[in-house]
Amino acid sequence: MNNALPAARTTPISRFGWLLADAWTIARRDLQHWRQQPGAVIVNWFFPIMIALMFGLLFGGAIAMPDGASYFEFLMPGMFAMTMFFGLEATMIAVNTDAAKGITDRFRAMPMNAAAVLLGRCVADMISSAIGLLILMVAGVLLGWRWHGPLTAALAAVGLLLLLRFAILWIGIFLGLSAKGPESVASVQILIWPVSFLSNVFVDTVTMPALLGTIAQWNPLSSTATAIRQLFVNPGWRGQAWIIDNAQLMAVVWPLILIAIFLPLSVRGYRKLGR
Repeated sequence: MNNALPAARTTPISRFGWLLADAWTIARRDLQHWRQQPGAVIVNWFFPIMIALMFGLLFGGAIAMPDGASYFEFLMPGMFAMTMFFGLEATMIAVNTDAAKGITDRFRAMPMNAAAVLLGRCVADMISSAIGLLILMVAGVLLGWRWHGPLTAALAAVGLLLLLRFAILWIGIFLGLSAKGPESVASVQILIWPVSFLSNVFVDTVTMPALLGTIAQWNPLSSTATAIRQLFVNPGWRGQAWIIDNAQLMAVVWPLILIAIFLPLSVRGYRKLGR
């Protein structure tokens, strides 16, 4: 296996430049695959809209909101956060497919920076997630959702959502590299739904049994959902627990913890491939 870099790449500045160039090459490969096979990408973008319609129109009338607020204004920030979490599945499948077909091993044998393969996957997935989030926000506006705070707060909310996606992305890469076959992928796909529902995405956690409510409050998904509700000035419930009162802080802390854990594990898993 030849991972030696050309002499032109030996200085720190040139190595960093080639890292970015190699990463963009990998990202372009993934983006071209999506253009050639757009069906799966379009489904991933529009599936959250179907979920929002189902819960907002079918179940929203049965959920009482504080001060008679619109349920869609409560639901959509939660949907934004959940969509970032749903990206785990797509990342895991893509990484696992490349590893199973030997494509990742071929990348490793090329004279490119090893980090470029993972970084390129990150770039491609973040672009896809940003587009999906934009589509869902436009759909939310059409359904009656609005943000009522300043633009700077709205941009901060989007930043928190993308930070969560970046953290989830590394979990997906780690799981994709670790999965031994389709059965492992299917198991993770099944677990995504309980984790999503065991949060405050759809309902207030005080409506849950005490233990489940506490678990839901400490779900990183709940912290991000609560934080962006506050930044968008959308209805929500506050003052129930420390984790809720400090949601904006935890919406930063949780992703950083996940990145600190799963980024090194992903790099280690990538280096161990084929051994």
